[in-house]
Amino acid sequence: RAPMLTYLLNSLTYSLLATLGILASAIPAAYALAKLKWRGQTWAFMAVVAAMMLPPQVTVVPLFDLWVRMGLTGTLVPLIAPYFLFDAFSIFLLRQFFLTIPKDYMDAARIDGCSEIQVLYRVLVPMAKPGIAAAAMFCFLYTWNDYFGPLLYTAQARDNWTLSLAIASFRGMHHVEWNLTMAATVIAMAPAIVLFIFAQKSFVKGVTFTGVKG
Repeated sequence: RAPMLTYLLNSLTYSLLATLGILASAIPAAYALAKLKWRGQTWAFMAVVAAMMLPPQVTVVPLFDLWVRMGLTGTLVPLIAPYFLFDAFSIFLLRQFFLTIPKDYMDAARIDGCSEIQVLYRVLVPMAKPGIAAAAMFCFLYTWNDYFGPLLYTAQARDNWTLSLAIASFRGMHHVEWNLTMAATVIAMAPAIVLFIFAQKSFVKGVTFTGVKG
C-alpha cells in the first residue's frame, strides 16, 4: 500500500541533483584553492576546514527559518539547493586530489592558449576523474541515507518523502511489520550497492591518492 516507487524517485532526485550540485560548485572552488595563487587563499582554505568542523545543528534553525519565509518547506528544494552553493568536505577532498596533479600540464595548456576555464575542464578534470568519482560517491551515499534533512523539510508532505523517511514510518509505536521493513530496506540498499560495484575502482583510487601531493 505504500507508494515505494514515489519514495524511490524522490530519493533518486535528491541524491542525483545534490551530487550534480556538488560537482558544479566544488570543482571550480577546489581548483582555485589548489592551482591558483590569489590574495586570501590561505584564509579561504582555513574557512573551508572550519566549516567541516561546524556541527550541522548550528545552522538548522536559521536555514529552516529562511526556507519557511521562502515558502519552500514541504518540497525537496531545501535539501538540494545548498549543494549547488557550498560543501566543505567535497571542496577539501577535491583540493587535496588536485594537488597530486603536476602543475606542468596546466602550464603547457596555458602556453597553448587555453583560458583558466579550459585548463580546468579540458586538462584537470579528465585527469582527476578518480577524485571526482570519490567525491560524487560520498555525496550520493550521504544524501541517499539522509534521514534528518527529509524529516525536517518534508515530514508534512508525504508525497515528497524519501526512502529513509518512508522506512522509518513503517515502525509503529506498538507493532512493527518487520517483513515490510526489511523488504523496503532491500529496495533502499540496492541502488547504493549497484553504484559501488560499478564505481569501486575509481572510488578506491580517488581516496588512495587524496592527500598525496605529487
